[in-house]
Amino acid sequence: MKHFRAYTPSRRNMTVSSFDEITKKTPEKSLLEKKRKNAGRNSYGRITVRHQGGGNRQKYRIIDFKRKKDDMPATVLGIEYDPNRSSNIALIQYEDGEKAYILAPLGLKDGDKVISGAKVDIKPGNCMPIESIPVGTMIHNIELNPGQGGKMVRAAGQEAQLMAKEGKYAHVRLPSGEMRLVSISCRATIGTIGNSDHENVKLGKAGRKRHMGIRPTVRGSAMNPVDHPHGGGEGKAPVGRPGPLTPWGKPALGYKTREKHKSSDKFIVKRRK
Repeated sequence: MKHFRAYTPSRRNMTVSSFDEITKKTPEKSLLEKKRKNAGRNSYGRITVRHQGGGNRQKYRIIDFKRKKDDMPATVLGIEYDPNRSSNIALIQYEDGEKAYILAPLGLKDGDKVISGAKVDIKPGNCMPIESIPVGTMIHNIELNPGQGGKMVRAAGQEAQLMAKEGKYAHVRLPSGEMRLVSISCRATIGTIGNSDHENVKLGKAGRKRHMGIRPTVRGSAMNPVDHPHGGGEGKAPVGRPGPLTPWGKPALGYKTREKHKSSDKFIVKRRK
């Protein structure tokens, strides 16, 4: 992390990543796509997600979450910043000349070799089916269905642990503490995702939030009763309800919104926390 001398009030608490892992400044043009912003609006032009809009212009980097090129080594050309996710990404080039982006695990450096397949070494960046991974190994970018591409554990500094294998399923402990059954045919990547200092970044000023495309959020208690269940009252008033509510009167902060009797319930061995 990079800290600043407090020559303004906003600089006093502001920190930025030192970007020590980054070795390549410009993205690979062949792996870029346009990223259209909708400021939280749906196809009818109505705001369905509040507090979105503005922000710096970004392009989407096409990430290879499937890692289907088996038994063909690839060389890491550079570690890059990705504005669309908290983790860094690595540009790799296969022996046949094809380039791709993957999530950059901790310890991956320029010139390292990564490979996918059923029988490859257990080293960061290598991808293989869970049935080939030893119990106790730290993994990330885990598939939910075989061939679908990695869906779980993709954020900066995160890792899951392979706890056991029984029959067709493996027990995987996710970063939240949840224990989940995953098919042993699903693929996962070895190692912990890099850029673990991401959670320690302090924005320091409102402008940095605007650069990220996030608009101001007004407290419900600062509104009138017509606008929010928490609004109104003389002076600073408490919520006045058994628990806090959303602007639309639904319970907030701790209310479980997961659908009851969801089809994937049978795969959850132990709930998080």
